[in-house]
Amino acid sequence: MASEFQRRKIAGVFEAMDVDGDGFLQESDFAALTARWTAIRDAGDHSRLAAIMMGWWHALLAGGDHDGDAKVTLDEVLILTDQLGEMSDEVTGTAEAMFEAIDENADGRISSEEYNRLIEGWTGCRTATDEIFPLLDLDGDGHISQEEFVRLWTEFWSGDDAAAPGTWVFGRFEPPMARQG
Repeated sequence: MASEFQRRKIAGVFEAMDVDGDGFLQESDFAALTARWTAIRDAGDHSRLAAIMMGWWHALLAGGDHDGDAKVTLDEVLILTDQLGEMSDEVTGTAEAMFEAIDENADGRISSEEYNRLIEGWTGCRTATDEIFPLLDLDGDGHISQEEFVRLWTEFWSGDDAAAPGTWVFGRFEPPMARQG
């Protein structure tokens, strides 16, 4: 069962993916998200980005649409998230595909500018990421490697540690306050 921390961070991503705001993820949300992201890209293969994003939608639908209505709710995403510990190959595959989508110039690394465009495409608004990118650059070389990104992606989707760098892979997130007790 997802913790409150996991629910809050995943709810933020779900909200960004739910482009029409109807409380469900549908194919049209992923198409709109893809269009939003490609509109601000400097370079890269836009058709490849679309294929990756729509592939993610089909994987999410296959694994998360428990009632067969061609929609995925936040609760269905959270159920799927609980199963990710047993799906390491699928998580790694999704991370590698997303890395490819973000790496616009295909140089094998994500720059701070490419990361910024990801977050702006994801959220639909201009977003400052200068303070977050260094948290994700695990080796401090000024870029995020594919290996780093796979770790960050896995920490985000499977992790329950608010201090883990992967918490920030989708940008600014305010973790829940620790309970006083």
